[in-house]
Amino acid sequence: MPPESSAQPPCHWHTGTLVRGYGVASGQALDSPYPAGTISLQAPLFAQQGLDLSGFFGGTLNLAFAGCRWHLSAPDVQVVELLWSDRHPAETFSFWRVQLRRAGSGDACSALIYWPHPETKRNHHHSPDRLELLAPWIEGLREGDRLEIGLDPRRCRCIRPQALQARLLEAIKFRVLASQESFFAAYRQGSVLMARAFRAELPLLLPAALDLSDGELVEVLERAQFLYGDGIGCDTMTLQSGFR
Repeated sequence: MPPESSAQPPCHWHTGTLVRGYGVASGQALDSPYPAGTISLQAPLFAQQGLDLSGFFGGTLNLAFAGCRWHLSAPDVQVVELLWSDRHPAETFSFWRVQLRRAGSGDACSALIYWPHPETKRNHHHSPDRLELLAPWIEGLREGDRLEIGLDPRRCRCIRPQALQARLLEAIKFRVLASQESFFAAYRQGSVLMARAFRAELPLLLPAALDLSDGELVEVLERAQFLYGDGIGCDTMTLQSGFR
């Protein structure tokens, strides 16, 4: 692996649950076209790009973080358009250095977030609440175990859309109650609520909500119209349960 910077980035810890993967990275899947595992095929090619995976197990750990959507940026290493198989086009891979430990343990090991770019990956896509990790062999791990991952929050951010939607709904509550239907006029195109104009106001309303998708912003507007358009409020539990 390339040498790590001497400057220590901030480290935030998140707890995930070990879940079963496709078994393709390690070659354990019975129907995999890569019986040796994709990692074993890719590792020598990564090494040619300066990324040494010799200290890691030849498979990946799949961690699920309930209610989370990961936003990853500025990887430590990126390998672009790697043609590692004749079965499909070249893929791009990004890697982030992280720390990994069992939940409640103080002993952590170095690991890597392994992220084949979805736009170049043909098969075996993961849910947005999942992270795929390369790590040394850890004895005794079982499906359902809780593991903690320590990462740089500036580049690896855990977004919780439902919680953000509830906060944004609360932020506009009194504006809607005061203005009623006129509040929504700026966000309409015909009879349809649109996200673009609403998004432009988020830096002042709730900057964190910029991480929400356009569809999630429209959900907030629709929920606000339903709850507050006639002046009827609701409690926090109702806010939280109003989003999927």
